[in-house]
Amino acid sequence: MTDRYAVIGNPVAHSKSPQIHAMFAEQSGQDMSYEKLLAPIDGFADTIKTFISEGGRGANVTLPFKLEAYDLADDLSAFARHARAANTLGFIGNQIHADNTDGAGLIRDIRDNLAFDPEGKRVLLMGAGGAARGILLPLLEARPAILIIANRAVDKALRLAQSNQHQPDASQTVLSGHAYEDLSGQHFDLVINATSSSISDALPPLPDGVFAPGSLAYDIMYGKGLTSFLAFAEQQNAHRLADGLGMLVEQAALSFHIWRGVRPDTRPVITALRQD
Repeated sequence: MTDRYAVIGNPVAHSKSPQIHAMFAEQSGQDMSYEKLLAPIDGFADTIKTFISEGGRGANVTLPFKLEAYDLADDLSAFARHARAANTLGFIGNQIHADNTDGAGLIRDIRDNLAFDPEGKRVLLMGAGGAARGILLPLLEARPAILIIANRAVDKALRLAQSNQHQPDASQTVLSGHAYEDLSGQHFDLVINATSSSISDALPPLPDGVFAPGSLAYDIMYGKGLTSFLAFAEQQNAHRLADGLGMLVEQAALSFHIWRGVRPDTRPVITALRQD
């Protein structure tokens, strides 16, 4: 009997996850299906219960339900617990296991696909919301020399930095929160946009000159063409630009491994999606 999986969100029609997991299943010979489920804004828990009752084995969760997915779980991974949000659910009997593969997917894309090692580097993380929380612990595990969190509401950046000062992996890193205006005169090897600014084609108030020679500008959003952030980075002579498509595929591969115990080859999938 074919095992059922799904991505659940609202909206969800745009999701590339079924295409990604179909390619993973084909290359690894897994007997599984993967569908899109549109959950009502006030009906996520009921959608999950119905899917489980119909034989669902696992689900990816996208906006706006990652916090609800976290709250529904009986068992949490360290990444989900730290982010207080979940994007991957596994169903075993009546138990719901929750994980968050976003940050680990980001680091795999940066290291493996873009050949950039954050260890010992100066890193700027823009944003202090759920996306930034999901990224922060894997970023600390990558052991940058400096990690600055910048946010329009500086108090959120300060709280996020302070709450992670005593993480075991933070001992290698000078971690701090700042307002954007504090960044003037500073230079970073890796700048990550984890804000929602690219959805509205806006630009966080970055000062000129933040991109160091050889720097990588990374936007976790993906789509056709450059986001406002990546266009700014290009104008500022960032050495390399990357959108979040590789992160999308890498976090999906980690979900696939959680469910199926198989590590798919992500590079041909990324290539296929780039050509789509």
